Amino acid sequence: MERKFVALSDIETASDAKEMRFTGYGAVFGNVDSYGDVIEQGAFANTLAEAEKSGRWPSMLAQHGGWGISSTDMTPIGVWESLKENGTGLKASGILAPTPRGTEIYTLMKMQPRPAIDGLSIGYVAKKFTLGTKKDEPRRLLHEVDLMEISPVTFPANGKARVTAVKSADFTERDFERWLMQDAGLTRSESRIVINQGFKSLIAMQDAGSSELAELAEHLKGCTVI
Repeated sequence: MERKFVALSDIETASDAKEMRFTGYGAVFGNVDSYGDVIEQGAFANTLAEAEKSGRWPSMLAQHGGWGISSTDMTPIGVWESLKENGTGLKASGILAPTPRGTEIYTLMKMQPRPAIDGLSIGYVAKKFTLGTKKDEPRRLLHEVDLMEISPVTFPANGKARVTAVKSADFTERDFERWLMQDAGLTRSESRIVINQGFKSLIAMQDAGSSELAELAEHLKGCTVI
């Protein structure tokens, strides 16, 4: 079984205190990873269809199960509730188990000022691929893979395979500020304006003729908080 890592860029955290949810990309299409491979769109179509049909979904492990030495290394830390391909890659949404390891991973994903774990990685068997023959070509172009597991990891091979969101039971002011900076693309000072004065104040300033705040307000209108 091969492994491919992707970094978790944004972590969404859930509003249900009893469930520790997160979302990210297990793989990103068209991106050369640290092994020199590229996964093409559609590579997961058959394995996802089989998972839906059989009910046997890829496992969720921590760090690919480590070295498999301890009896708990290969124990799943949660379950995947949604695995879908989109134009970006393999989008994965999961729920961590309320076990010591599941809670630990969730806590590390939620750390401030930055997540201690924000990468995802897939374990798979390459079923169909094309070998690169030229120096500027990827080592392999993966056309179809059999997905075995997806793990939250510290060091993803594909820097774009990241947790995109960690859903939090208590959405704090700091969580909102982080979202404004990471997802909405605001600076820290702009984020503080939104937090301290509210979005309506931006609209008011826009009406008063502030061009910078007008642009900021328009930008925020197009953003969606998950």
